[in-house]
Amino acid sequence: MGWLYLLLAIATEVVGTVALRSVDGLSRLVPIAVVVVGYGLSFVFLAATLRELDLGLTYAVWAGLGTAAIALIGMLAFGESMTPLKLVSLVLIIAGVAGLNAAGGH
Repeated sequence: MGWLYLLLAIATEVVGTVALRSVDGLSRLVPIAVVVVGYGLSFVFLAATLRELDLGLTYAVWAGLGTAAIALIGMLAFGESMTPLKLVSLVLIIAGVAGLNAAGGH
């Protein structure tokens, strides 16, 4: 269940972060609510994850995969630049997360 909670933590954090694009200087209530609920749920799921997985691994996977997902969404859905250096950097983030996972932990 720890890995499922971690995936849910990543997904809800990504939803909250994407919603930040729409808050328009904190003037739009629905996107603000999505941000608050998304981040809130993300921390709830992180707390549940930590009952089963190590802190270092959990945070690295959450931060790394969340960052990679947001970068990809930015490039694919919002037309942000997609350069070779960005793509290599995303691969390195994912490789780092995989390496930490392979190194052990619960």
